Amino acid sequence: MALWHFMLNFALMNILLIGSGGRESAIAWSLSQSPELGELFIAPGNPGTLAYGNNVSVDWRQFVAMKDFCMNNRIDMVIVGPEEPLCKGLGDQFAADEDLASILFIGPSAKGAQLEGSKDFAKYFMMQHNIPTAAYRTFNANELEAAVDYLATVDGPYVLKADGLAAGKGVVILDTLAEAQQEMRSMLGDAKFGAASSRVVVEEFLAGMEFSVFAVTDGKSAVILPEAKDYKRIGEGDQGPNTGGMGAVSPVPLFDEAMQKQVMSRIIEPTIEGLAKDGLPYKGFLFFGLIDVEGEAMVIEYNCRMGDPETEVVMARLDEDFLPILRDAGNGKLTNRVARQSKQSAATVMMVSEGYPGSYPKGLPILGLDQASEHAIVFQAGTTLKDEELCTAGGRVLCVTGVGDDMASALGKAYQAVASITFDGANHRKDIGQDIL
Repeated sequence: MALWHFMLNFALMNILLIGSGGRESAIAWSLSQSPELGELFIAPGNPGTLAYGNNVSVDWRQFVAMKDFCMNNRIDMVIVGPEEPLCKGLGDQFAADEDLASILFIGPSAKGAQLEGSKDFAKYFMMQHNIPTAAYRTFNANELEAAVDYLATVDGPYVLKADGLAAGKGVVILDTLAEAQQEMRSMLGDAKFGAASSRVVVEEFLAGMEFSVFAVTDGKSAVILPEAKDYKRIGEGDQGPNTGGMGAVSPVPLFDEAMQKQVMSRIIEPTIEGLAKDGLPYKGFLFFGLIDVEGEAMVIEYNCRMGDPETEVVMARLDEDFLPILRDAGNGKLTNRVARQSKQSAATVMMVSEGYPGSYPKGLPILGLDQASEHAIVFQAGTTLKDEELCTAGGRVLCVTGVGDDMASALGKAYQAVASITFDGANHRKDIGQDIL
């Protein structure tokens, strides 16, 4: 064990943050403000994260290179932003390597990450541990006709979920039986989402307002972070196909003290107890996608990482140093509590490329960021540098985050900043937060 790991509580911490999107930009922004931070490395990061730390070309899939980097740069903590490295077992690789086992790894084991990696696993887990969720049935590719027939026996709207990871796009809600049956044939029969839809979960439709609650856990206790509400559909009024997220707001008015206590006692605590009981090692983020059904919170989904674009508003409202929370999680020293949060409101508006969530162009120059930064925090997501000029490189390009004394003020700042930014074909939703207002 390297000497610096004995000095964790007495020395600045060197951190490796894995990821390149808006979520990682927001986490890097928050960590960069910590007096306990030594050096922050983001792998691979994006042009925006250069303001908060050092971008490094270390690929999590190349474990030997990652190990060498961690050893050579005296990394004390690894934080994983996206879900894929966790579901593929990166945490298990670190835990099994005696040279790296002393590094605090913020992320669950592959078995724990199944909460996100398999919708069927998550539903079974919830049923086993009496965690409130919608009724469901799961079908595999050999049961296509049975699945099509089953849809005719349930009432619409019809909720179909690809079992595996599908970049936030594997959930389809349809109004008519014909549409649902056609979608089932597309997902199961034609592998619309590849291996992710080799199994499909059919879920009871729940009506109510959706919101998200985030926790950091050490496997025994949890610190609750600010809640958020995101907007998944591409079009105003929640129309059109799902995306990775078009915006988010925090706080969510329905998440009052009574709802907070209900979620803690009926969902968060049973989840953590269930993970321990089932022998699923878990230190890291727990994302609870919830819906308020006539005053009762029910789980729509789990994620094993922070959400995007929810992280952008969560970090903007977190009113304490994020690094000690993560350090205590890694060391198994958390106690159940709610993190300090600002009384201000935060709103993120996502600027996306023309054509997203379908095909879209790349390499388009982005102008106006300096002006926009006078009004809001601009977290970069899908960007790149071409001859020192900032250009688009993804579907979701910029996460424009306003902070204000109330939601109207936060939204006003975000949209004022959006109006300052231009790139060819730029698109955004104009109704983010209107349901909250």
